[in-house]
Amino acid sequence: MRVRDKVAIITGGGSGIGAAASRLLQQEGARVVILDNKAPVEPPFEEAVCLTTDVRSEDEVQRAIEFVAHKFGCVDVLVNNAGIALRQSVGDADVACWDEVMAVNVRGAFLCSKQALRFMPRNGSIIHMASVTGITGVRGRGSYSASKGALVALTKTMAMDYAERQIRVNCICPGFVRTPFIQTITNDEARRDRLTAMHPLGRLGEPQDIANAVLFLASDESSWITGHALVVDGGFSAGRAVEI
Repeated sequence: MRVRDKVAIITGGGSGIGAAASRLLQQEGARVVILDNKAPVEPPFEEAVCLTTDVRSEDEVQRAIEFVAHKFGCVDVLVNNAGIALRQSVGDADVACWDEVMAVNVRGAFLCSKQALRFMPRNGSIIHMASVTGITGVRGRGSYSASKGALVALTKTMAMDYAERQIRVNCICPGFVRTPFIQTITNDEARRDRLTAMHPLGRLGEPQDIANAVLFLASDESSWITGHALVVDGGFSAGRAVEI
């Protein structure tokens, strides 16, 4: 088992990518704790500890992570997966909506990392869930792209800050994955086909594709990788495959 006995916290672990990552880490031997702001959409496995937590709240995050540390002794792995998306260009964006995206996607990752670092031993791993939209432009996603680009930058800075403690900090940049985030697109056949064609490998991602990357970065197999943005996007960001 690749993460046997590691204590892993996954935020936003109640559905989609977070749920897939939670299940896979547990299957590979981790003691998994899900932090989510609501009851899991996907039924959790029996061994999972689920804590209702708003990652925007410093008090709630501190209580949740202290509970995990006291129950299990430490936090070996933190996956900052909780996130929200709004499709708005900057000129059309509502300030409150912009602030909400930043609060969940960036402030949440900051607060969870800050608290988890108090209890993380050497060889710990922090994984931010960024996005392909954080490294390449995608129309109409101003706040979301900005928040995910912030996580890429945060990854590199944190990697420098905590290398002396042998704590690795990386992020994953998924392409378009079949989750509730893109359900309005996947429900429309024409839009789904257009989006699929933008991924050179010929399909949209599945939550398991990203969970596999989470497992790798959580495991000791990635012990010499830090500060890296791992793109898992079916070739979306590699370029355009259309004949010119």
